[in-house]
Amino acid sequence: MSRLDKLLPCSVKLSKILGKSGHDVLCIIDRAVPAELADTFEEHRSYDKAFDSVVSCFKSPRLDLPVIYAPVAELTDYADVRCYQKAAAQSLQRAIKSGFRSPLLVVPQSKRFTHAELCTVLGALEGLYVPIQLREDVPEKKQRISSLSVMINNPNAEEIIKDALLLESGRHVARDIGIGDPERMAPSSVEAYIKPLFDNLKVTVIDDVNVINKEYPLFGAVNRAANMVKRHQGRIIYLEYIPPTPARKTLLLVGKGVTYDTGGADIKAGGIMAGMSRDKCGAAAVAGFMQVVSQQQPKDIHVIGALCMVRNSVGEECYVADEIITSRAGVRVRVGNTDAEGRMCMADVLCRMKELVIEGNLPNPHIFSIATLTGHAFISAGEGQSIIVDNSVAAKADHARKLQAAGQVFGEPFEVSVLRQCDFDFNAGRVIGEDVVQSNNLPSVRTPRGHQVPAAFMIKATGLDKHGLDSSKPIRYSHLDIAGSAGEYPDMPTAAPIVALAKTHLID
Repeated sequence: MSRLDKLLPCSVKLSKILGKSGHDVLCIIDRAVPAELADTFEEHRSYDKAFDSVVSCFKSPRLDLPVIYAPVAELTDYADVRCYQKAAAQSLQRAIKSGFRSPLLVVPQSKRFTHAELCTVLGALEGLYVPIQLREDVPEKKQRISSLSVMINNPNAEEIIKDALLLESGRHVARDIGIGDPERMAPSSVEAYIKPLFDNLKVTVIDDVNVINKEYPLFGAVNRAANMVKRHQGRIIYLEYIPPTPARKTLLLVGKGVTYDTGGADIKAGGIMAGMSRDKCGAAAVAGFMQVVSQQQPKDIHVIGALCMVRNSVGEECYVADEIITSRAGVRVRVGNTDAEGRMCMADVLCRMKELVIEGNLPNPHIFSIATLTGHAFISAGEGQSIIVDNSVAAKADHARKLQAAGQVFGEPFEVSVLRQCDFDFNAGRVIGEDVVQSNNLPSVRTPRGHQVPAAFMIKATGLDKHGLDSSKPIRYSHLDIAGSAGEYPDMPTAAPIVALAKTHLID
């Protein structure tokens, strides 16, 4: 069994037959149904006015097969391709509840959405994911179905399936890390999960606390309390893919991997700590993206990913507000709130990525940070949407709009935010001896420009502000806040924005 097969929820195959041929139920999501089902659908519509708006299950006399119908919602001017993904997932969920094990999904074509077929298959596969702890603890439940057959009326059907399976393998990795509870996916456990998975990449793990404190002091501050418990000790995990031919561009991605966020000394009170094991979905997305890279193996794209795995624990050793810590870039940072740990754990690693760009003279570099960083992003963009903030260099290349366009096409939409001088002014040091203030002491949702300000902080704390448009070495940097799109408990992690990033940056 290949590495890719191990990461898929079941066997997936193309089918050209509607009748009984290895499947036990038909899953239909389009109102333009195959001719063999037209009479049955019209009969149901004649007496059920809700037929085209709810999920239903019935038998086709002509095919002698059960049918699940999960109609795509009526399209308005503002609908996007996610309506196909949702309908596909609903059809599979209904089939599973009905006890079927080998469904056939009939994938519709769409004149409006260019990649509706790929997105439909991805929606179905997403609905089949089984959390890692359930797979491990109850092996007989590791698969929700035995096999999935897919019918696509497209001459490129095989390529669509191949693409979907590749992308799903990356999303599977991201969901595993994202959904794992605070112990199952503690930093050392993420390392143990990652190493055998990426044996075809260069894997470097920084786990020596002395090295961390010296070379990654902001990360070290967050790690201080957790370091007292061996299984909670932080890890910085670098994954590197070196292409077989000289690289034409370089992608450097840093992911926030807070395995549990108590808020630290500024503790999360009032019950809002629940769900904070999902605060590692940025690092999970980086790992998932690297899985896509490791399987796709682009011929001339150099990719380095970094997972900043740390637990923001509270205790006698935890870092506190008012501490002044000098970052890797030599910037004196005054801590304003220990619950702003995401920017702290990523900043020094971002600085290291900046150094790699400069020292290695890496071609056409672009640095990213990916994080479930702020409630402000969730409130601003709404559930299901990510936010992208480009620095001046990336903005000049119109990067955010390109990523947004890809996200719109492939069901991972972005809102674009713009950095302004006031965001940097907000972080400015207040007194002699401090260069920047890490955070104010209000929740981001009560802070004007609450998701742009952290991006400005990371630019300043890493020294990326010295690599703007007028510098001798301009460096593109983009911050992706996925607080709104990563998936809130009890929903499954979405693995956003792996697909949009892959479709934007891994095209040969």
